[in-house]
Order: sequence, then structure tokens, then C-alpha cells
Amino acid sequence: MIKLINPWKGSDFLANISSPIIYDFEYTKDEILNLETKILNETHEKYLLRYPTVYIVNDGEQKNNYSIYIGETTNIKRRTLEHLSNELQTREDWQKFASSKSARMFVIGHDHFNKSLTLDIENKLMQYLSSVDTVQYVHNRRTNQQQEYFSSDKMEEIFSKIWRKLHQSNKELFPLERVIQDSALFKASPFHKLSKEQFEAKDQIILKIEEALNRNKTGQLILVGGEAGSGKTVLMSSLFYDLFQLAGENSDNLILKGSSQYLLVNHEQQLKVYQQIAEKLGMSSKQSDKVGKPTSFINNHSEEEKVDVIIVDEAHLLWTQGKQSYRGQNQLKDLLARAKVVVAVFDNNQVLSREQYWAEDELGYIVNQTNLYGNYIHLENQMRINGNEQTVDWIRHLVDHQEIKKIPQDEKYDLRVFDSPEKMFQAIKEKAKNQHAGISRMLATFDWEYIDKKTPSDRDYWDVSIGDFSLPWNLQLPQTKELKRKNKKLAWAEQEQTIGEVGSTFTIQGFDLNYAGVIIGPSVKYRDGKIVFDRAASKNKKATQQRTIKDEKVYLSDTLLKNELNVLLTRGVNGLYLYAVDEALQEKLIDAKNGV
Repeated sequence: MIKLINPWKGSDFLANISSPIIYDFEYTKDEILNLETKILNETHEKYLLRYPTVYIVNDGEQKNNYSIYIGETTNIKRRTLEHLSNELQTREDWQKFASSKSARMFVIGHDHFNKSLTLDIENKLMQYLSSVDTVQYVHNRRTNQQQEYFSSDKMEEIFSKIWRKLHQSNKELFPLERVIQDSALFKASPFHKLSKEQFEAKDQIILKIEEALNRNKTGQLILVGGEAGSGKTVLMSSLFYDLFQLAGENSDNLILKGSSQYLLVNHEQQLKVYQQIAEKLGMSSKQSDKVGKPTSFINNHSEEEKVDVIIVDEAHLLWTQGKQSYRGQNQLKDLLARAKVVVAVFDNNQVLSREQYWAEDELGYIVNQTNLYGNYIHLENQMRINGNEQTVDWIRHLVDHQEIKKIPQDEKYDLRVFDSPEKMFQAIKEKAKNQHAGISRMLATFDWEYIDKKTPSDRDYWDVSIGDFSLPWNLQLPQTKELKRKNKKLAWAEQEQTIGEVGSTFTIQGFDLNYAGVIIGPSVKYRDGKIVFDRAASKNKKATQQRTIKDEKVYLSDTLLKNELNVLLTRGVNGLYLYAVDEALQEKLIDAKNGV
């Protein structure tokens, strides 16, 4: 049975671009052999059989558990028959599709399609579909990012039209774009179209890796720097994926073919995201440690049998002293001893705990050494915040110089100061209700008590309380069995019940929110024209307790509490809402909003 998805159904805000032609076929040899008889008219036949097309083979035999293959071709009939005949002998995935009674194939045509455009559409479909909860496995896993070409400026509009028509056909497999774009999987996807800066950085890193492996070097460090929101995570995800492809048995890269690569991150929420991406794309399984935490990797790998490449995202979270099951002194140094190449993303302004702190001379030495050999790459562009240059500068000036300037006018970015935490919470809830506004959450500096895996004796939750306002800290609200199952793979901010909680740096670091409501607690004060940090008012022992550096106990709280504020203020993509507990700071923020 064949279904034509009506490309003219409903209102269309992209009226200047013609609608795609999409057919939904049964995925059988008989259906494909008789394609011409299934297509309704000559125009459709032209764009489906004589133009390049994109296709999606999908099997949802088990409810909410799709396997998919995404491809592009200049001859859909011939290519599909190849899948259904020749490739059955060598590809287990095609055997499963061919033997399934529920497998179908969407074929997509458009009058703008050329080879480059179909490659870009294929790539973006992989980005979207690998981020969908109901998709468990993506079989075609190549990246095809194209640069500029004829009609490249129309790609986003054409893709939106395609996705909207697919959504009409199957809302489980093709959710609303906004829902997908809010997912942590989407934001860390290796299929993002990289900026010129990211693309050149990835090329440079791969060349450096090839050089090291070709010359049999060991312990090589490539350091990637950049402010929060500069696109480091997307770059690392894309790099990890490309290395996986180049190491495969069909690779024509003689240096990287057969090489081993690992991705490590010292952050529970981010680890969940990378593990899901790797499992969906066939890069690792639950039994594999290709994606994991540094301590587990160090404990399970010896210095004698070095792996080829380790990628460390959020390397500022690596420990620089022994802790719990980690018996070493410096995780980065231990990783370098177990690998030929380590690629580490590092932002010193996001170090949050004393056990992650680097002495200035030691960190300076590492940066200077990598810079000396051309192994230090710095990303300059701000990609998270959708505000203008003045807005980004206002946030950076507050954090870096601890001074508050007048809040600039910005039509694209909603920067507000609220006169109560309750009003700010109501505004965040309104944003969260609106599916088109995306995920919005409350955050706060760690200035209210929270003890993990322990319940307070006098109330139900550890909470953030200001006067009559009170909300529980993150990861405490009860969940039904169904919700627990759904949330198992979701990061904190993606879980629906967390709209009623307050996030900390330990759950939100590395993630985006569309609107972030930040309660600046009593550890951040405004005195004599400057922001100052009061460690006595903080409950973050990881930031306020002393650390021994070169046999001397020192406080690091001024740096670590400033970094905590930096992480919180740089989460919002489209808006930042502020309320300060300190009266002087709150008054100064209100003055800044009023242009005083």
C-alpha cells in the first residue's frame, strides 16, 4: 500500500519555496519494482525518478522503537533494489529491514534538489532522527556536511517544509521541530553543520592526530579552549564521530583505519547524552567503554597498552588530586600516559571544585607547551547566546570584571531583572508551557544546603528558600514508575517535573536552556562598586574549603564562586532572568535595567 503525503495540507509560512513531494511506500521488492504505477502524475514522477531524492527506510515493528536508514540517491529505484538484493548478503541491517513486515520507506523529492542539497538534507535528517526518543538505531551514519552551493541558502526552508510534512504522517517518528531542538541529544549531535571556525579546527585536530600516529608519538596533548557557548561540545562530538568513521573497516584512511578512540567526560548528565548518541549510531554498546568517565578508563587501562586517541570533553572537570576510587594525583596526566593522543576541551572559567583546580604556573606551562607545538586551538565565536554583541559583553563584563554596566537594548535576547523570585518563577513556567519557547528552568548559586542521598529532618526536600518563596533543589521531586523509565536517559533539564525544581551548576553545566531564571544567592554581593564573593554564605564545600597547593593550604573560593556564577549566567540561549538576594546587588541590577 502506498500513501502520498499531501504537501499542500495546512497553512504554509514558507510560501516562497515550493512544497516537497513525499511518498510513503511499503519497503518490499514488489512495491519498488512497480514504482512508476504508484506515482500519481508526471510531475511527481519527474522529481522522484529523474531527480536526486532523499529516502528514509524505517521499521517500527516494536512500539516506540524504530530502526532507520537515511540515504540519498540519483536513482531511487535502482538504489533501493540494491539494498533489497545485493546488499542482503553483506549487511545485517538490510536483512532485518527486508524481512520485516512493518518496514516502510519515505521518498522525498523537490524541484530544488541537486547532489549537494540532498547530501545536506540527508545529514540534517540524521541529526534530527538520531535525537528522537523513539528512534533506537540509525544505520546509515556518514556525515556529509556541504559548504556553499547553488540553493544552499534555501536548505533550511526546504528542510522545515519536509519535516512538517513528515510530521503530518507520523508524529511519533517525526515530532515537532521545536521538541527535537530542545533535546540534549540534538544539541550535542555530531551531525550539526559546523561553523567555518569549527570546521577548520576539526581538520587541524585530525591532521595533528594523523601526524602523531604516523610518527608513533605518545602522550601528545591537543588543547581546545574557548568561552562557555563557543561550540566546543559540538566540535568534540563531530570529531569523535569522524574518527570512528575513519577507523572503520571500509575506511580509505591508512593511518586512522583500525585505530581506537574513546570519549570521556566527568559529568553524569553529559555522560548520559554521549552514551545515547554512541549507542544509537553503533559506536559503542552498553558493554563497551568507548564512552565513559575518566576514573573508570584509568582504572581499566594500563600505561603499557596505550590507546590511540582519547577525547575529553569538559576537561576542566578532571580531578587534580586523588578522590574516591581515583588513586592518582592528576587525571589529565594519567590519561596522557595511557594514550598516543589526548584531545581535551578546557575552559579555566568553568572549574568549579577545589579538586579540579590547577595551579596557575602548571596550567600556564601546559597551555604554553601546546601552543609552542601548534597544539592549542582557541574558539573565539560565541554560539550559545542569541543576543547582540552588547548583551554578550554585558554578561562577560559582569563575570570577568565583576562590574555591572547598563543593560543594553536587544530585540533578540530577553534580559530581565525581577523584583521577586516568585515572579521570576512564574515567568519561567510560562516560557516552559510554550512548546515554541523551549526548555526553561530555574537555577541558583549553591547557597542553600543540599546533602545528596539524605533527607532533611524538618521538611520534605532540601530547598532554595527566600522569604515565602521555596522550591526544592534538583533531582528530588517524586516520579511515577512510568516517568522514571522515561527520565532514565534524559538530562535533568529535559525531565518534565524539573520545572518545579532549582538546578545547580552540577546538573546544568554543559547544557543549554532557552530561558534561564537565575537566583543569585547571598554568596554574591555588591560592595563599593564591585561584585564580591562571600564564601561564608555559600554551601558549596567543593568551592569554599581549602586546597593544599605546593604544601600550602589556600582558599580558592573567589575564583571558584566566580566560575559558578559564570556557568549559570551563560546557560540561556534566548533569555536570562535575574534576581539577587543581596539587597545592594539587586538594587544595582534594577538600576542597570532602568539605564541608571
